[in-house]
Amino acid sequence: MKQPVIPLMLLCALSALLLSLPWLVPHTGALALAAFVPLLCADAMSRQYRMKRFWPYALLTFVLWNAATTFWVCEATVGGGIFAILANALQMTVIWGLFRLSGKLLRGPLPYIFLAAMWIAWEARYFDVDISWPWLVLGHAFAGSTHSVQWYEYTGVMGGSLWVWLCNLGFFGLIVSASDGNWRRWNGVARFSAAFGMLLAVAGPLVLSRLIYDNYEEKSEGTLDVLIAQPNFDPYHKFESMSQAEQTAVLLDLFDGALPDDSLRTAPVLLMAPETFTSDILLNDPQSSPTVRRFHSFMQQHPRTELLFGASTFEFFDTHASPDILARPYGGGGWMISRNSAVLENAQGECEFFHKSKLVIGTELTPYPKVFVPLDNWLSDLFGVPGLMGRCKGQDEVTLLHVGGDIPIGCAVCYESVYGDYCTEYVKKGAEALTVITNDAWWGDTPGYRQHLRFSSLRAIELRRDIARCGNTGISCFIDQRGDILSETAWWEPATLSGELNLNSGETFYVRNGDMVGGMCTLVFLLFVALLVVRAFLPRRQA
Repeated sequence: MKQPVIPLMLLCALSALLLSLPWLVPHTGALALAAFVPLLCADAMSRQYRMKRFWPYALLTFVLWNAATTFWVCEATVGGGIFAILANALQMTVIWGLFRLSGKLLRGPLPYIFLAAMWIAWEARYFDVDISWPWLVLGHAFAGSTHSVQWYEYTGVMGGSLWVWLCNLGFFGLIVSASDGNWRRWNGVARFSAAFGMLLAVAGPLVLSRLIYDNYEEKSEGTLDVLIAQPNFDPYHKFESMSQAEQTAVLLDLFDGALPDDSLRTAPVLLMAPETFTSDILLNDPQSSPTVRRFHSFMQQHPRTELLFGASTFEFFDTHASPDILARPYGGGGWMISRNSAVLENAQGECEFFHKSKLVIGTELTPYPKVFVPLDNWLSDLFGVPGLMGRCKGQDEVTLLHVGGDIPIGCAVCYESVYGDYCTEYVKKGAEALTVITNDAWWGDTPGYRQHLRFSSLRAIELRRDIARCGNTGISCFIDQRGDILSETAWWEPATLSGELNLNSGETFYVRNGDMVGGMCTLVFLLFVALLVVRAFLPRRQA
C-alpha cells in the first residue's frame, strides 16, 4: 500500500504553522485551540495505512514549530540555538511516541487523554529541571491575547495549556465522528450535546475572561513613582565603544533630564536601569565599586530617589578549598563566585541585592553541576580557556527589595519573568508590585524580545500586580494588573519612561494554591502509567 507521504507532510506543516503564529503575531492565540488537529489527523491517517514509523512526521512538526518561533536564539549563540530547537522538539516527539505506544494497550479516547495529561505534566516539570526551556509552553500562546485569559489568576499559564488540549481533542473528535459515520447515526440529542459541548469549550473561557476583564478594578493601596531609563547600549560592542564610566554618565544624563523638580517631590521615586548594566561590584565590598559611588553621588543631588539596576557581581572567598562547586579560582589564591544581580541602592549608598535564580543554560548556568562542572574543567584545561559554560550562582529562595525602606517589590531578572509559578513567590513574600530588568538586545530585532515582553503581561494577570519593565534596548513599559501595556518605549532607541505602580497586597487564587492544573495532570499521567504497566504485564502473568 502506497504511503501518503505528501499529505502527511502538508498536515504536519499546517500544524507547525498554526502552533507558531500565536508566538509571532499578536491576538492570534485562538489558533492554538485547533493547532494540533492537523497533526492528530496525520497520526490517524498513518494508522489507517498501518505505518510503523510516524515519529519522523511528529519530529518534523515540532522542529518547524520550534525553529519558526525561537530561531532568534541563534543570534546570541548558534550552537545554543540549534540545541534548544532540536532538544525541545525531540522531547515533544518522545511524548508523541509514548502516546502512539499507549494506543496498543488502551482503546477509545483513553490514549488521547493520556497524551494531553502527559504533555501538560511534562510542561509543569519543565519549569523546575536544570535544563529548562519553557518558552513554548502552550499556555504562553495567549501572551499576545491577554483579554482571552484573565482567568489565569486562578489557573496560571498551565490552565491555558489544558484549554488548548481540550479544544484540540474536541475538534478532532468531531472530525473522527463525521468521517467514520457516527455523526449520522447519533440522534438529535447526541448531536446537540456534542456541538454544544464544543462551543462551550471554546467560547466559555472567552466569555468568562471578558467578564473578569470588564469587572476587574485596579487594586491600589498606595502608589510608587517610577522612572525607567533605556540607555540602548549594543551588548556586542558595549565595552569596545564606551567605558563603564561613560555608560554610567549616559544613564544618569537620561535620569537627570526626566526627573521632576526635586523641591516638589515628597514621595520616593524608583529609578530603573537594565540588567547587567555594570560589572564592577564586589559583593564583599560594594562601596569599592566606582559605579555604586557614582550612583550615590547622583542620588545625594536628587533626594528621595532610589536606583534599581542590574549588575554582574562577584563574591571573593579567601580560602584554599573551593567554597562551592560553581566557584572558579581567582588570582593568586582564593575563589570567586559570579552572580547576575539586581541591586537597589538608596541615597545613603546602602545596597540591597537579589541574585537571579532562573539562569540561562550554558551562558549563565552549568546544569547538573556535579556531572558537568568536572567535564567543563577538563575541557577548559584541554583548550586552555577559563571555562566554556557559565557558572553563575543563584539564590536558594526568593527575596524582596524594599523601596523607601517599607515598600516591598519583587524584581524578576530577565529569564525569570517566563516562570509564572516562580514569580508567585514574590507575592507570597509580600511584594506589592513587580519589576522586570532585562537585556534583550542579544537577539537583535527578532520576535524574541517581543515574545519576552508579552510574557510579563501574563505574569501581571496571574499575580494581579502592576509591573515596571526596563530593557536595555527595549521594550521598556508599564503593565497594569489586567495585563494591559499602559505605555512603552520604542525598540533600539535611548529613552526614558515615567509612570506609577499601584501597590496591592492581595493574593490571587493561583498565588495561594499554586499550579493545580499541572499537579492534577501529573497525577493523571502517573495513573495512566500504572494502568499501562498493568495492561502490559498482566496478560503474561495470566498465561
